[in-house]
Amino acid sequence: MTTTPHNPVPEENPVVDNESEHRPGAPRPTPRPTPRPVPRPVPRPAERAQQPAAEAPGPAVVVPARPASDPARWGRVAEDGTVYVRTGDGERPVGSYPGATPQEALAYFGRKYDDLVAQADLLEQRLTTTDVAPKDANRALRTLREALAEAKAVGDLDALAARVEALDALAAEQRKAADRRRSAEREAARTARLALVEEAERLAAEEPERIQWKQTGDRLRELFEAWKEAQRSGPRLDKPVEDELWKRFSHARTTFDRKRRTHFSTLEKQHDEVRAVKEKIVAEAEELADSTDWGPTSGAFRSLMDRWKAAGRAARKDDDALWARFRAAQDRFFSARNAAQAEQDQEYTANLAVKEQLLAEAEALLPVTDVRAARARLRDIAERWQRAGKVPRGDVQRVERRMRAVEQAVADAEQERWRRSNPEARARATGALEQLEQSIAALEADLESARATGDDQRVRDAEEALTARRAWLEQVRKAAEDFSG
Repeated sequence: MTTTPHNPVPEENPVVDNESEHRPGAPRPTPRPTPRPVPRPVPRPAERAQQPAAEAPGPAVVVPARPASDPARWGRVAEDGTVYVRTGDGERPVGSYPGATPQEALAYFGRKYDDLVAQADLLEQRLTTTDVAPKDANRALRTLREALAEAKAVGDLDALAARVEALDALAAEQRKAADRRRSAEREAARTARLALVEEAERLAAEEPERIQWKQTGDRLRELFEAWKEAQRSGPRLDKPVEDELWKRFSHARTTFDRKRRTHFSTLEKQHDEVRAVKEKIVAEAEELADSTDWGPTSGAFRSLMDRWKAAGRAARKDDDALWARFRAAQDRFFSARNAAQAEQDQEYTANLAVKEQLLAEAEALLPVTDVRAARARLRDIAERWQRAGKVPRGDVQRVERRMRAVEQAVADAEQERWRRSNPEARARATGALEQLEQSIAALEADLESARATGDDQRVRDAEEALTARRAWLEQVRKAAEDFSG
């Protein structure tokens, strides 16, 4: 009867305790039950090529794949089937593979070693080609160390352990680099956050009268959104630093809000006061709107306008409404006044023609040659001017200015005539003339005496004095001639 070959299950813990087996008097271990047969793995093509051909037809025996390493260099199989691995600390058992050849047992535990190497390869690849989080690298290293410490594998475990330590050093350096990057990122984030705080503080510190409330409020909202975005997407700051910056930022916003509330509360109160003043002005204007006392009412409206300007501004809505009422009252009065004056102007057109003729007569008196005749003629023209009546409003200043010019010219001629006929002034001029003539005669005698004696200094002094007196004499003679003219 033929039994079907099977692949026995390897045991990672030896079936037999080696120490008790060779110790005298030690009890024999209880045999383990035969494991349930399981299918052997299918070898890769290269491995199948290395297997010897079967001598006789029959069921194919699947041989475990050969490991990438050479387990024979680092392990052995004892006679009892226990597999040992050699390390720098000596040999230690790693398990057994019942029912298998020593080569198959070593191959099995060699593949276990290959698995550990593959884990190390994968970790090295992650550390060198990707940005592994420090906690993930630490966890992978810890897992690999634990697996290596209790490895049931055959291979160069010491070299693999050294490689793990090298990976640990690499991970440590990457942790330091990551720490430096995080520190730089936190510092950049702190600087950016500080810039937001300082701008907010600068805006909040402005004097209320200089603050543009809407623009500043909008800017502070933008700064707050930037703060929230920095918290959401930027690196986290140290809690004491972030708390201190937020305290300053929040205080700046609170200060601005307090100033804004105070400003608008005061402004509202001022607006109410201005509105009350302007309501009174509007009421007075509406009372005057239908007045026909054109002159005084026009002055009253000018006074109301001055009061309106001095009152300041109410709230825009109220101010616009009150101004519309005030303007309507003004327009009603001045429209009525202009219409009445236009009607009067038509009546005064004939009077203007009369006054234009009178102006021509008055201006014909200039220049004034006979003061008395000019004054009499101008008096007659003035009486007719008054009887002519009013002229159109647009011509009043023009005709009045021309008449005043004629009157002023006649008055100036009268004043000049009086000045020349003044007896006191004439006597003063005559006395001065006589005194100068006597002084000149004395100087001439003194000059002759100086010349006779040959005193050059006296001659020069007498000549200078005589020249000055003669110049004065000429001026006094002209003045005397004016009084005699």
